[in-house]
Amino acid sequence: MIRRRSDVDLDACVAVLAEVHAHSGYPHHWPEEPARWLTPDGLSAAWVAEAGGAVLGHAALCGREVSRLYVSPRARGCGLGARLLAAVEAEAVLRGVRLVLEVKTSDASAVALYERRGWARCGGERQVWGAGGAAEEVEVYRYAAPPPAGREAGR
Repeated sequence: MIRRRSDVDLDACVAVLAEVHAHSGYPHHWPEEPARWLTPDGLSAAWVAEAGGAVLGHAALCGREVSRLYVSPRARGCGLGARLLAAVEAEAVLRGVRLVLEVKTSDASAVALYERRGWARCGGERQVWGAGGAAEEVEVYRYAAPPPAGREAGR
């Protein structure tokens, strides 16, 4: 089930985020305050994927950007990432915004998900992530969501 995230979900979301970070390195740098990281400035809405009462994934909408999208390693391959992304896409339609996102070029499974769902790669760049001695250069792709059905591209 995909549902809106509530404040009581944050501890479970952080626990799943820790699994994801240990398994696949997302987020790139572990945040000092993971619950705060999941509730960034500009947060419009957030969702969780849940099965049997357990949180297994998360996605957020910040303005028009898809953010904080992840699925537990033990639940991958079940379509939860696509269902979370669909929830964000549906909300964007209601708000009249065309979504964008950035993803590390090395995150092949995320890139495959976005491209399967019809997202268009519209560029890429190298960015510096982190500060001081932890700063490093990371290459990202930028994507734009497909236009809603029945609308012209670019609207």
